[in-house]
Amino acid sequence: MRRATARKQDLIAELDVRVANRLLGTASDVVLVLDRDAVVLDLHVPDPQLAQLLGEGWRGRPWRELVTVEGRDKIGSLLEDARAGQPARWRQVNHAVAGRDDIPVSYTALALGDEAPGPRKPALVALGRDLRATAQLQRRLVDAQQAMERDYWRFREAETRYRTLFQTAPEAVLIADGMSLKLLEANPAAETLFGRGPGRLAGVALLGLFDAASQSRLQPLLVASRGGVVDAALERLRVRLAGGASAPADAEFEVSLAVFRQQQSAQLLLRVRPATAGASAGAGRRASRSGGAGVEDHSHLLEAYERQTADALAFTDAQGRILRANAAFAALAQLPSPDAARGALLDRWLGRTGVELNVLLTNLRNAEVVVAFPTVLRGEVGVEHEVEVSATRLDAGAAPALAFSLRDIGRRMDGGERAVATLARSPGELTELVGRVPMKDIVAETAEVIEQLCIETALQMTHNNRALAAQFLGLSRQSLYVKLRRYGLAAGEAVGEGGGEGDD
Repeated sequence: MRRATARKQDLIAELDVRVANRLLGTASDVVLVLDRDAVVLDLHVPDPQLAQLLGEGWRGRPWRELVTVEGRDKIGSLLEDARAGQPARWRQVNHAVAGRDDIPVSYTALALGDEAPGPRKPALVALGRDLRATAQLQRRLVDAQQAMERDYWRFREAETRYRTLFQTAPEAVLIADGMSLKLLEANPAAETLFGRGPGRLAGVALLGLFDAASQSRLQPLLVASRGGVVDAALERLRVRLAGGASAPADAEFEVSLAVFRQQQSAQLLLRVRPATAGASAGAGRRASRSGGAGVEDHSHLLEAYERQTADALAFTDAQGRILRANAAFAALAQLPSPDAARGALLDRWLGRTGVELNVLLTNLRNAEVVVAFPTVLRGEVGVEHEVEVSATRLDAGAAPALAFSLRDIGRRMDGGERAVATLARSPGELTELVGRVPMKDIVAETAEVIEQLCIETALQMTHNNRALAAQFLGLSRQSLYVKLRRYGLAAGEAVGEGGGEGDD
């Protein structure tokens, strides 16, 4: 047993410095061999990408000079502990890299002993762990927290505006659940009108606030709203209040109804105000929309999807006119019900520039399937959602239809680092040119850089389809080809209508 142990010690002692560096490198991302003055004699970085970022100019330089200013005291503390033989501890420092974020590395230092008397002999070893992945997670956590804070304050501000308007509105405003028709909220004007104290209207049946004749006229409108037949347009009708109200028994009032969705359920907003002489008594106009020929051929698909997915779904005809949509689509588009979207073109809500729907329809005609097309969906009240659109063509039946699936990706956390395009010149470099180069030349150079970035982004969004990229940029195909050659982007690109370069 003793002979075996001694043999192992002999083998370890025979290992040269390079082999030792490699052994240490298997457990560390950075290995620094230092002399007694903490000058780098050698380094070993197994990861080629990290080695390229750190550079080759470390040898012969003090370790302190390789880190940012705030990390130099930490390096001094590590060196003192190592020379004193104290237990090793890990300290995080940052290495500055030109044109990039600092690289965080956690180090510990170990003394090699006193058998190396020369100043250029190895005396210390520093082992480092790359913390870029941890730092990226921390940044993502901070970004998510800041996004939540912004959303929180935006919602608080919206709620404050809503409460102020709701409480100070001179006309009676009622909010009721679309299914049970029970009141959820009422403003002070409504409580005064119906002769109820503060908070006494919550939970009361909506129809019970009106007399029997008014209930018979109001009932069909409320029932229709459950199924999404009533549009966002106001429906006016004459009503009289039930007994106990503060108004005279024969006084007529006008009711306006609007439907909105909250947490995937329909809610009703009613405004009650004294009737005017010119008010229409034609209550119960219903905004019915036909589903379009052929939509029933695919209704079973939509019903199945609604039970199994949270994605927004819409069926359209060949021109992009909506035949049917699900509740998730209505929620994203801020519509009172899915039926409110019927008959409208999809690009009423979909797209940034007005050409996205045409791009999708063109791709569907050529390839029959579109996957993960990035764009935005605009809600009726102005809220935008970043979405990915996947679409397919359904040719079953006499009337073909197009199926669109929209997934909200605004909260998606990307697992990898996003490529961030940066300008060729920083603002500091541009300001240094003032006085030496005419301003028009500086502006021209900056404009060219931005133009190149826009073209590259359009090509990425359209998967290098130049015809569609030209539509995105508002250019003709010929103009785009000229700019591609100018910026050296023409080689190796798949092009055309779906790609042919015959027009170039």
